[in-house]
Amino acid sequence: MSPKLPRYTVPSLTPEQGAQVAEILQQRLHALNDLHLTLKHVHWNVVGPHFIGVHEMIDPQVEAVRAMVDEIAERIATLGSVPIGTPGALVAARTWEDYKLGRATTTEHLAALDGVCDSVITFHRKAATDTAELDDVTDDLLIGHLHDLEQFQWFVRAHLESTSGAIPES
Repeated sequence: MSPKLPRYTVPSLTPEQGAQVAEILQQRLHALNDLHLTLKHVHWNVVGPHFIGVHEMIDPQVEAVRAMVDEIAERIATLGSVPIGTPGALVAARTWEDYKLGRATTTEHLAALDGVCDSVITFHRKAATDTAELDDVTDDLLIGHLHDLEQFQWFVRAHLESTSGAIPES
């Protein structure tokens, strides 16, 4: 099903192109809303010897991801489309598995988060590639998000990494 064409979009894009970019962004909106909730879930449920370091590392990332969500939703609106941020829409559109861990150790949660980061970053990068030819502003927005998402994954991996550089499989 094609998205409804907006009545307007940004200068230099056709309504069809604006709708295409907005559709790509809508999937990122769902993924980042899911990530924000997952990070908060980890924040509440992490335990173990490194609890406080991980617990306190997560909250700034929650805020950063929430800011990304807002930027994407506002870009969708700027393109003349309607950002959809309801839980039902997120669940209906989700193509990935729900986060499985409840109360678990820092190592278990960080290994699982590393996998979540891999997926979010991979699809965010694809969205940046898919929008690069259409809309420089959206592409720039997504690339900025990638910087922050990749840095957070580095933080996660630094907690998991052994002195030899190995990261355990999740």
